[in-house]
Amino acid sequence: MDIYQVTGLRKPEIVERIEKYNDLDEPTKELIQAAIAAKGRAYVQYSNFPVGAAFRAKDNRIFSGCNIESASFTPTTCAERTALCKAVSEGYTEFVAGAVVAYQENAFTTPCGVCRQFIMEFAPNDIPLFITKSQPNVEKSNDDFVLATSIYNLLPHGFRTYKKN
Repeated sequence: MDIYQVTGLRKPEIVERIEKYNDLDEPTKELIQAAIAAKGRAYVQYSNFPVGAAFRAKDNRIFSGCNIESASFTPTTCAERTALCKAVSEGYTEFVAGAVVAYQENAFTTPCGVCRQFIMEFAPNDIPLFITKSQPNVEKSNDDFVLATSIYNLLPHGFRTYKKN
């Protein structure tokens, strides 16, 4: 018996790897650029840690979002959820790729646990996620590194949606 069937584990379809920005295809670069632009609109009065995200729907439309903080912190919204909520509010619930952009000098900033589960809600199949860094007012270099991963790599035991047949 396959362990993936027994545990509900979703087997990643995408191999996680590090790539140079220059080696990415144009649609992926476009997605990353949309996330960078959204990062520039982040409302981060308390953490001063802007994050941008973008998701491509099945029809190629891109929805982007930034993190939005609140003084009471609980209603703070991450960039990934902002982007996906914008899409869902316009009737889009299936996505083919996502990008997340933030800046930590020595690390990639992957989605938080809540966002991973939220992305999983709209990922009946494994979707690629491109994670990269972007400093304010610094143009993306062709030699910058991008973590090419997927939602099933980041959340192998995520809750699954139970849908009526």
